[in-house]
Amino acid sequence: MVLPEKLRALRKERGMTLKDVADAASVTPGLISQIERGKTDPSLATVRRIAAAFGADLATLFAESSPASVHVSRPGSRPGLATAESHLVYERLTPGRSDLEVLLGRLEPGEATSPEGWSHASTECTFVIEGDIAVYVEDERYAVGTGESITFDAAVRHRYVNEGSVPCRFLVSVTPPFP
Repeated sequence: MVLPEKLRALRKERGMTLKDVADAASVTPGLISQIERGKTDPSLATVRRIAAAFGADLATLFAESSPASVHVSRPGSRPGLATAESHLVYERLTPGRSDLEVLLGRLEPGEATSPEGWSHASTECTFVIEGDIAVYVEDERYAVGTGESITFDAAVRHRYVNEGSVPCRFLVSVTPPFP
């Protein structure tokens, strides 16, 4: 079940109208309708607000009703998560699970994952596929290049910044997934 179907199913299961969800998520009913019909891809921030409107975490909106023991992720069929603050788009490599989230990210030169560092109760490991990325954990800067990885307690403020002149592609593994 993909995001549009999951959103519609949760809304109906909880007896909520488009307006109920929209009001709770601080968006318009039209946006909720477009997401449910698969006409638009919401930003990551919007998906988080929608999940909170259901009193759930982010993984709930992507959880499969009966996750398969084997999942194959193929380019072109992966759900995407975008951030409103930058051109960053994550592709979900793992199915909706409550124990692990793996994302493929691409960050353009001069872009950051968020304007400010933020935190969540998880462990995070990032592996750089190509390019270079600056990872700020609290106030410390870590330069991570192609073939390198960084692991840290994501409960401390952190963010990624592409300070280079070429796009950066990276894998982010998060356990447990965060809302």
